[in-house]
Amino acid sequence: MSNHQPSQPATIQTIFNRLLEGLPEFQIREASLGLYWTAVVIETLDGLRCGLASTQQAPPGFHGELVLGEAGHLDDLPGSRVAAWVLDESPLRRSVGMAALNAALAPAPGPYLEENAAELIARLGDGQPVAVIGHFPFVEALRSRVGALWVLEKDPLPGDLPAERAPEILPQAGVVAITGMTLVNHSLPELLAHCSPQASVLLLGPTTPLSKRLSEFGITHVGGAVVDEIESVVRGVRQGATFRQLHALGTRLVTLALE
Repeated sequence: MSNHQPSQPATIQTIFNRLLEGLPEFQIREASLGLYWTAVVIETLDGLRCGLASTQQAPPGFHGELVLGEAGHLDDLPGSRVAAWVLDESPLRRSVGMAALNAALAPAPGPYLEENAAELIARLGDGQPVAVIGHFPFVEALRSRVGALWVLEKDPLPGDLPAERAPEILPQAGVVAITGMTLVNHSLPELLAHCSPQASVLLLGPTTPLSKRLSEFGITHVGGAVVDEIESVVRGVRQGATFRQLHALGTRLVTLALE
């Protein structure tokens, strides 16, 4: 088991302040808000980069109110201003901000782990209770490979537990795998507060920033996306592609140990 004490309290403000700190100067070149994913292309001194984030839909009861007043003019805005939308009240603006932030973050120094997220969880969770926040596609295959498996979901599938049980379940887990979407919906700090200091805590999925600064908040591993084929991936986002399709179009999932 890990013994990774956070070096500072995890609030959504402190987490994003650290991630936004020291970003390079960059210009927004394109923002595409797809059905499932949001892609933001930026230009830095090193060339073009693309970041992804889960598209957070308008809440129930939305009837066409103005949410993104800058639509059509995002490429006129300073990149740092758009990235700061990660702290906005609007879920849709947070999605755009998160994708811009992921694009702007310099690639984290490796080496990246060769194993995928499922293999990493299976290795760390051998003989240990594992809690997974979000119904990842690989969860069923994990059940026979770890000591115990709890899957917590806002919209539980058969065999899942409701997300409200996190305060009861997470302290018991030796490995906690959390979807990066919890950064966009701002629920991550509360989940981290319930994790045991001895647990390995993984933040996973294409929305996850590949930043070693997340270790300051008790996270031991991050798994996120690197977009290699920007034009193809952005076209896929615009056309409503799932991540499996974006992966085939030119996106890699990589994992980084922060310890």
